[in-house]
Amino acid sequence: MKKWKVCLIVLSVLVIGIGLSGCKKKQSSDEVQRYAWPLGTSSPEDTVTQIYAEKFADEVSRLSNGKMKIEVYPNSTLGGDRELLESCKDGDIPFVVQNTAPQVTFLPDTAVFDLPSAFDTIEEARKAVDNPAFYQKMEKVYEKGGYKLLGYADQGFRVMSTNKEIKDIGDFKGQKIRTMENPYHLEFWKDLGANPTPMTFSEVYIGLQQGTIDAQENPYEVIVSSKLYEQQDYVVETNHLPHYISLIVSDEFFKDLPEDQQKIITQAAETAKEYAREKSDERIEDRIKTIKDSGTKIIKLSSRTRKQIREAASDIYKEIEDDVSKDLVDAYLKNAEK
Repeated sequence: MKKWKVCLIVLSVLVIGIGLSGCKKKQSSDEVQRYAWPLGTSSPEDTVTQIYAEKFADEVSRLSNGKMKIEVYPNSTLGGDRELLESCKDGDIPFVVQNTAPQVTFLPDTAVFDLPSAFDTIEEARKAVDNPAFYQKMEKVYEKGGYKLLGYADQGFRVMSTNKEIKDIGDFKGQKIRTMENPYHLEFWKDLGANPTPMTFSEVYIGLQQGTIDAQENPYEVIVSSKLYEQQDYVVETNHLPHYISLIVSDEFFKDLPEDQQKIITQAAETAKEYAREKSDERIEDRIKTIKDSGTKIIKLSSRTRKQIREAASDIYKEIEDDVSKDLVDAYLKNAEK
């Protein structure tokens, strides 16, 4: 299925005369690129992921005076998260923009991003991934897996929506909350006394509507785009995990490019990262307004409750330190203010 989708895209490009046959051929610095390198995402168009990808593609074109071209394919056109990672590693789809959560299967050290309630603000979280000591370690993690890391943007924090007012850690008890099928995520909610329930995302709205689940957790953008707030009385700013979005490229593909083109890609990625973060902040403010206008209340947790949550999840820190490495965890948490 993966190869079929990729071949279909390649065929369509050939039909309009661009031609992808030279994708892996080393190109001289002065040669005009006569094909568009594909960039795949599994996210819909109206997302920060798409903004990040499009800004990166635009910057690559601008900095190269139109000699380098990237075509963005959103909405799983080239495959889902797993297929995109496999195709990127093989070099069939050179560029991918995606959330870090699906990467744990391929890159176990990315579990470091599952450390719950590590940061009080998204600015702290951004400093953590930009910290050179940590970033260089993660570059090696991706390189070992066959990728080159180009940066992390985000969609802010993941937050909880529910029909129960949350004031204290005891209020989480017994709530059936939908989560991703990630062992660290499941354990986090169990530590809070909730009843985590893995569920396909497409079933979440109906699950909330029919009472199969009481709650769910996602970034504000997803809660609004999927209208989940319509079925919930409260959005609780648990801010338990930053929703990082990574930009990666096939390491083999990148190393085969001329040095000046590598510099253009690196510079474009940095600009796109900062732009996506700014847009994320703007969009979160807009999403919060949409939720408030609907009558759904937003709850900000007290520092006392946040501390209780962190203490309840302390065992996850020990597990991740054992599964990843204490050095990586320490580098990630270096600037966390606790």
